[in-house]
Amino acid sequence: MKRVQSIYEKKEILPFLRVRGLLSQYKKAKLYLLSENALQVKFKERKPKGSGIWSFRINKQFRALGVFDDEGNLIVFKIDNHQ
Repeated sequence: MKRVQSIYEKKEILPFLRVRGLLSQYKKAKLYLLSENALQVKFKERKPKGSGIWSFRINKQFRALGVFDDEGNLIVFKIDNHQ
């Protein structure tokens, strides 16, 4: 499992979360991930393995999708409606 140095979002992510009332849940999930508690948010690489796309759980319905840059930062590029 990769270690996350920090997490950044594309500019459209935070407004998307704010409109849906998910901002506080997202921030909590982000804190879990940064404190190396990846199991709490089910942080894993998406299939197929080697795709480079990782996801973590915001709540039962939504997942954040991101990729790692060269410094080990996770860049969140999409919020996926898992259902």
